[in-house]
Amino acid sequence: MAQYKYIFVFIFFFAFETTNGQSHDSTSINKHKIAVFSPIYLDSAFSGKYYKYGKNFPRFTLQGIGFVQGAMIALNNFPIENCQIETFFYDSKSDSTNIQKLIENNELDDIEMIIASVKDRELVMLSKFSSRKKIPLISATFPNDAGISQNPFFVILNSTLKTHCESIFSYLLQTHNNENIIHVRRTGSQEERIANYFQSINKQENKSLLNIKTISLDSNYSQIKNALDSTRLNIIIAGSLDENFAVEISKNLKTCMPKYKIQLIGMPNWEGFGAFSQKNNAKLSDFPIFYTSPYFNNKTDIFSSSIQSTYLKSYKGTPTETVYKGFESMYVFSRFLNEGQNLSEINLKNISVFSDFNIVPIKLNHQSEQIDYFENKHLFFLKKQNGVTSRGW
Repeated sequence: MAQYKYIFVFIFFFAFETTNGQSHDSTSINKHKIAVFSPIYLDSAFSGKYYKYGKNFPRFTLQGIGFVQGAMIALNNFPIENCQIETFFYDSKSDSTNIQKLIENNELDDIEMIIASVKDRELVMLSKFSSRKKIPLISATFPNDAGISQNPFFVILNSTLKTHCESIFSYLLQTHNNENIIHVRRTGSQEERIANYFQSINKQENKSLLNIKTISLDSNYSQIKNALDSTRLNIIIAGSLDENFAVEISKNLKTCMPKYKIQLIGMPNWEGFGAFSQKNNAKLSDFPIFYTSPYFNNKTDIFSSSIQSTYLKSYKGTPTETVYKGFESMYVFSRFLNEGQNLSEINLKNISVFSDFNIVPIKLNHQSEQIDYFENKHLFFLKKQNGVTSRGW
């Protein structure tokens, strides 16, 4: 643990720079500079010069640290031939070297690409900078456009909620258009947004492509049974990001089986709900939930093996999902930068790792030629049952 702590204190206090892939023939080297932003919260972890948590790491730092660890493993274990990449890691939650100060002090002016695991205000600041400098900004983990528009250098890897709704609808239209489809929701602004997505997708030329029943449930979840059909497959779209709602819907649907055939489709954030983990899943034993996700890794490939062995050797532990995301973002997009690809013609098939990214231009105003940003539209349909995640379809 001591070595682990020392490494990351050093990295973020000194805006650590790392270089990979150096060649003996300096005339043939491609040289690039990449900035990586991740929330480490070092100012909160230290009191002056003193680390406040002994031999441990506070939980609020772990995701940010994991993202950086993954990026560093990609740089060190899979260097690009005849390419030198200088990578600068920044704590996006730092007070002394915050994003605004870095921009104002021109410390990012030589950067050719930004890979960010940030959200909201920080993402907006980086987007304005990337647009002005005309350099790619890769948003690796935030599933939202943060209100950003008119930036053709901004790439969203973690697909937006609208894209998830589109993917679910497309799946149902192609494979289950004659089934009993029910959209259940609770009262709330997020739930209203999800409902509007499905309604706008479903309405084409004043006609509904699918017959979708909508039921609002704020209590008495058992009434969902009244909408089920014993002669057909019942597909339940649970249009809420709330964990309590997800649990109550699942528990009530489970009591309706096996009399009714049921397939429950949740929202993408259900993946992280503790209620569906193997440890907490006693009440939902054997009951599957389905959801969409841009990420799926069964961890049997050479990249995953390298990450696991390196992580065990360096940090004496098991890598989190954020480590894999940091690895994938750095591996794929450092190669994208070195190949000199254009975002308008982006092709990542030959440099993919775990995910099959399908990055397409998004135009918020369909009457305009202005590209507002790029977004990954490839989603996996996953199934979680007894705490185990697998490919659903």
